[in-house]
Amino acid sequence: MKEHHYRSVVKGATWRICASMDTIILSYIFTGQITSALKIGAVEVVTKILLYYLHERLWMRVDWLKTRSADGTMVDNHYRSLIKGASYRFFGTLDTIVIALFITGNYTKAFSIGVTEVFTKIGFFYIHERIWQRIPFGIIKEETPAAAPAAEAVRA
Repeated sequence: MKEHHYRSVVKGATWRICASMDTIILSYIFTGQITSALKIGAVEVVTKILLYYLHERLWMRVDWLKTRSADGTMVDNHYRSLIKGASYRFFGTLDTIVIALFITGNYTKAFSIGVTEVFTKIGFFYIHERIWQRIPFGIIKEETPAAAPAAEAVRA
């Protein structure tokens, strides 16, 4: 399955809304300060959309753990979605820790927020990926090998 760049942008935006809410809630739990929690969430909106977009484009270059669907397009299987979520979370956690450290000045709080997000975000990312597997928006249809000769015969 190939995707247009705008699909990656929209997926990134929808993910960021869900993930920012999670970050804000966790930041509030660990800092007890709504101002710090909102600042951490606001900075992450920018850094994580860029990170997500780059991550998506990189994974599109790798066919590992893709399967062919009934209509002949290549789609991610469950394991690929899970591994993709874990790889994104690794870089996302580093980003969260740095942002939280910068805003709070407290290593313990920054690491607590980041480490907790490892667990919450992998689950949320997996669900997000599985939902987007069902949305055709921005999908580039690929011809199947069997359909290609039939298409050429019609053109002749």
